[in-house]
Amino acid sequence: MTDFLPMTREDMAKRGWERLDFLFISGDAYVDHPSFGPAIISRLLEKYGYKVGIIAQPDWRSTNDFKRLGKPRLGVLVSAGNLDSMLNKYTAAKKYRSTDNYSPGGQSGLRPERATIVYCNRIRELWKTIPLVIGGIEASLRRFAHYDYWSDSVRRSILIDSRADLLIYGMGEKQIKDLSAQLSAGISVDNIRDIAGTCYRTETLEHLWDYTETPSYQDVANSKQDFAEAFKTQYLEQDPIRGKTIVQNHGEQYVVQNPPAMPLSTQEMDEIYDLPYQRTYHPSYIQAGGIPAIQEVKFGIVSHRGCYGSCSFCALYAHQGRIIQSRSKESILQEANQLVKLPDFKGYIHDVGGPTANFRQPACEHQAERGTCRGKQCLFPSACKSLNTNHSEYLELLRAIRKIPGIKKVFVRSGLRYDYLLAANDREFLRELCEHHVSGQLKVAPEHVSPKVTKLMGKAGKDTYLKFKKAYEQTNKDLGKEQYLVPYFMSSHPGAGLKEAVELAEFLRDTGYNPEQVQDFIPSPGSLSTCMYYTGINPLTGEKVYVAKSPHDKRLQRALLQYRDPKNYELVHEALISAGRPDLIGYEPRCLIRPRQNKQYDTSSGPAEKSGKQRRLTPARGKPVKKQTRRS
Repeated sequence: MTDFLPMTREDMAKRGWERLDFLFISGDAYVDHPSFGPAIISRLLEKYGYKVGIIAQPDWRSTNDFKRLGKPRLGVLVSAGNLDSMLNKYTAAKKYRSTDNYSPGGQSGLRPERATIVYCNRIRELWKTIPLVIGGIEASLRRFAHYDYWSDSVRRSILIDSRADLLIYGMGEKQIKDLSAQLSAGISVDNIRDIAGTCYRTETLEHLWDYTETPSYQDVANSKQDFAEAFKTQYLEQDPIRGKTIVQNHGEQYVVQNPPAMPLSTQEMDEIYDLPYQRTYHPSYIQAGGIPAIQEVKFGIVSHRGCYGSCSFCALYAHQGRIIQSRSKESILQEANQLVKLPDFKGYIHDVGGPTANFRQPACEHQAERGTCRGKQCLFPSACKSLNTNHSEYLELLRAIRKIPGIKKVFVRSGLRYDYLLAANDREFLRELCEHHVSGQLKVAPEHVSPKVTKLMGKAGKDTYLKFKKAYEQTNKDLGKEQYLVPYFMSSHPGAGLKEAVELAEFLRDTGYNPEQVQDFIPSPGSLSTCMYYTGINPLTGEKVYVAKSPHDKRLQRALLQYRDPKNYELVHEALISAGRPDLIGYEPRCLIRPRQNKQYDTSSGPAEKSGKQRRLTPARGKPVKKQTRRS
């Protein structure tokens, strides 16, 4: 039957169902599209012959909404949605977000904080012994004891607080296939302990023989050094081939993480994306204005998963993994032909990519047998000599999609690693990218320019960005195109103080770029940068790391990146004085801001006192005081 999966009893009756096999509780509205995890898992279960119903964004204030489809036969699956529910609800400044792109009409407030835990507690009120399984990014990245930015505390594993039986981490397709088969065979959920890519609770470790144990929840909650040690172990073992079982004590119980699930084969990827998705939101949301999140992905194509870029602030390594998993060219072309037939398709494919668009193939041939290299990165600090930098297959794919009748333009909008493209030295790819796949602007993410910060980020340095910028601009000039490079920068990342923020501001001045948006670093669960933020330690090296934590320090850094904005003048002025850079306050072209009205500053003055007291700066002698004019 080709239709949306049931959300009501009436939907079940149309299919002739009296009882579900699995009930899926989702913190997002129901969007039947392969960019939404609940849709993928539910469609897979449907393919395997199970009856699946969805309750999206239930009213969590009572159990009434949770039981409207009845008690399922095999189990309840719970996901907070495509985003961590706290990240979905709060900004970096811990202020409420006014909109929620995964809710009808963008309305906020339709899901609770810590949605996975809240939903599970309601299910346990209803059905105390039913198999309860959690997954999605919120569960995946909170599977161990973790730092929670919004409460500024170390929290227990979400598996403990939710009282779920199993936690599926990662993308989940292999896990849900094995789990559903075992439950259907009558195996008790308490005895399902052998599925890769899952975590479970246990009171004893007698059944384990080869594992590594990290410091306990109690230890990491009381010691930042222990937290860093635990994170390092978890970080280094996230590989499906060489990774070990990891154990962490939580008082009377242990959380046991089995090694990650094996990467999907090309055939398995194709089967997932060829399922009968409706490719839009459920019609019950039409009156509310639909689901805004669909707009970015409806006419885009996921070509692969995984990322070996390993940016420190991204937790993708712990969710999708570092080994690339690609769809076949045939499957992607089939999806492109499906998009052409949609009634609202205007001829534009918005994206063909993944977490990193030009990572279409595994980093090297060794990964299939040995897994990823322990403690080493493929691109940082420089490209590994074994790295496969060939872009020809991706280029052929883009060419093939361009030839499909009805397609006017194919854009590449997902992240593109320019350091990887430079390592390939593929001028043909860059030329065709600029000629056919850029919509006036190409967005890239250097994130910072200070060597101290980019090293901690795991990102290429300033010189690499400038080299790519030059090549990009020259290529567009040769093509006769006026297209721009839009770099994203991040403020307040661990390691970035005022000195580093000033360094970035000077870079923006010298390159003539005025960022409209600046992303403050958000310590989301599970990332290497979040560990550095909480502990002040780089867990991989043991080195101490400076962290800007006070809201005011963060505002100063952000203001420096947008120093041209008149609203930021006082903050920029304070930041420059505090950083010992009054030489950047003046009338020379190199200055970031003008002096305050009726006052000039002696730029020969040294840095402010370490105690935080600012030196008094007097007007320079022998120069007339000019009228204040702020730069725009």
